[in-house]
Amino acid sequence: MKEYEVVREITNLCGNNQMRDVFFDEVETDDPVAWVRRFLKDESAELTVDYPGAGKINVFANASGLYQKFLFTEI
Repeated sequence: MKEYEVVREITNLCGNNQMRDVFFDEVETDDPVAWVRRFLKDESAELTVDYPGAGKINVFANASGLYQKFLFTEI
């Protein structure tokens, strides 16, 4: 099983508020996309996946209008 550092960003869509919530974590998983789906507990969430480089996976999620970004970097 691979180990990843995960940066989770939640975009704030409120007007005049450009801040976002950012969380850091370390997880063990062989499938980061499945991990995000389980984490969100929303089977209808729309996920988009990007592979920017070796050992990096970006998962963008829209779960009921809440936009989140999960940046996985292999440790």
